Amino acid sequence: MAEQRSGVRDQAPRRATLLRRARRWGGSDSRRPVVVVTGASAGIGRSSAIAFAQKGARVALLARGDAGLEGAKEEITRFGGEAIAIPTDVANFAEVDSAASQIEQEFGEIDIWVNDAFVSVFAPFDQIRPEEFLRVTEVSYLGFVYGTMAALSRMKPRNRGTIVQVGSALGERAIPLQSAYCGAKHAINGFTESLRCELMHDKSKVKITIVQMPAVNTPQFSWVLSRLPHHPQPVPPIYEPELAARGVVFAAAHPKRKQYWVGGTTTATLVAQKFIPGLLDRYLARTGYRSQQTNRAPTPTANNLWKPLDGRDGWDHGAHGIFAACSHQRSFELWFSQHLKRLLTWGLSGGALSALTWHRRHPSQ
Repeated sequence: MAEQRSGVRDQAPRRATLLRRARRWGGSDSRRPVVVVTGASAGIGRSSAIAFAQKGARVALLARGDAGLEGAKEEITRFGGEAIAIPTDVANFAEVDSAASQIEQEFGEIDIWVNDAFVSVFAPFDQIRPEEFLRVTEVSYLGFVYGTMAALSRMKPRNRGTIVQVGSALGERAIPLQSAYCGAKHAINGFTESLRCELMHDKSKVKITIVQMPAVNTPQFSWVLSRLPHHPQPVPPIYEPELAARGVVFAAAHPKRKQYWVGGTTTATLVAQKFIPGLLDRYLARTGYRSQQTNRAPTPTANNLWKPLDGRDGWDHGAHGIFAACSHQRSFELWFSQHLKRLLTWGLSGGALSALTWHRRHPSQ
């Protein structure tokens, strides 16, 4: 009996913490927040799903690959989290909407929806087939549109909820060899801005924000469709997916900001695009091909454009790619982006205090 009472006492702080986090994320006072993550079988999506679960959320995992989904679910349940895995092709709205209905039946109302799923092709534009470009657009752009539709149709009548788009610096500044992916990321930015204005017009409390990502060490570079002479790689510097996941979780908790930037390259790229776009064109034309390839020949393997790769070999690829040795786990720019409002407040307060002090000491000036 004493052991049972001890167990109840041990669980009480945990329950209270979860309820506080639920209220912070816009959930009700009596339940844990429900978070949906697309592309949750690997990379940023998987790391984000795990990070949400570690914060106490009930997480719905959406992706095509069974092995990756089960691996992510197992990771979450291993530390006591709660997750449901639903195989879903985000390029099919019926599947996305059906998954949303299943989630609400099993977990309750969706509080946060994170769009992350994507595919890509590494090749010069004139080497990409029309059906391949279409497929990238359907998954990497329309998949975000369909996820947003499914989420908004449920959130807007309730007048609450948050949608997080996992964007990219390449959505603001395109690079060579990724025309389909860059086009999709640009489209996401435009679509999201339009929707944000509509929500503001309707005075809706549903929030939508974007997290612009740098190059991240994910498995995509081992299973992407590539026609490059060497193995593809992220443009250095490279960051680990856990860092990106922290940006996603923070954005979900603070969705009033239009967007967040993760990584120094994201900041540098977006600033350069604003002030010296022509120079950046010439720089990328000269360096963009080499910086996206390693020194070794490509490994003959299948790609995940049409079907999930882990569905073929039964192997869970996990969240990380093959570039861990040269990847970073910290980003000053992410911290700065998250604390910008506070820093500005401190700066203005400090400036006002200094001015007041100076005026008191020099009243005649």
